[in-house]
Amino acid sequence: MPGDLLVVDGPFLLYRSFFALPDSIKGADGKPVNALLGATNALLRIAADRGPRAIVICFGAEAADYRVELFPEYHASRPPVPDALAWQFEQAPSLFTRLGWSIENTDALEADDLLGSLAQAEARAGGHTLIVTGDRDMYQCVGEHAAVLYLKSGTSGFEEVDEGEVRRRYGVSPSLVPDFIALRGDPSDGLPGAAGIGPKTAAELLARHGSLEGALSGAEG
Repeated sequence: MPGDLLVVDGPFLLYRSFFALPDSIKGADGKPVNALLGATNALLRIAADRGPRAIVICFGAEAADYRVELFPEYHASRPPVPDALAWQFEQAPSLFTRLGWSIENTDALEADDLLGSLAQAEARAGGHTLIVTGDRDMYQCVGEHAAVLYLKSGTSGFEEVDEGEVRRRYGVSPSLVPDFIALRGDPSDGLPGAAGIGPKTAAELLARHGSLEGALSGAEG
């Protein structure tokens, strides 16, 4: 039986590895390779443990234009990428390709968009996807045909998040994670959420009304 499709949030994995490992790790040319080393080692560990049938590493825009047009504050507070990391971003696709891994890259979308699209396509084909990320937004993709391998602090390892774990953490089903985030907010993305609504209240409103639209209609009523 074929193994899982492993799809990877490339920018996040490189970013986390860059800050988890010292920049004294350099290549023969004297340039830092800490992010490349950390990301590669993490993926080799996952590949050895999980035996995926294919690995696809996704790259994209920092903030997709269509999201910024809808909400100008989206990602606005994120700091610029350090020069030493930007250089490693440029080298990563070539390195990963040499290791036999596939690359998906676009300037029009974010890596998350590609991860979700690949997981949906794999589900339609009857397969199963493991999504390597540190972004809880991707919990919305979890279900019968997909799970998240969530990167813990630094590069200490991954924990698998399935549908039951999403419900335990958020109190909602994976399909309602976008609604939950819209109500609660997400500071890392610059999303304020609804005033006075925390995680517990967000989950209660969604349990009562079934969706964000239902909760808004209930408030208006």
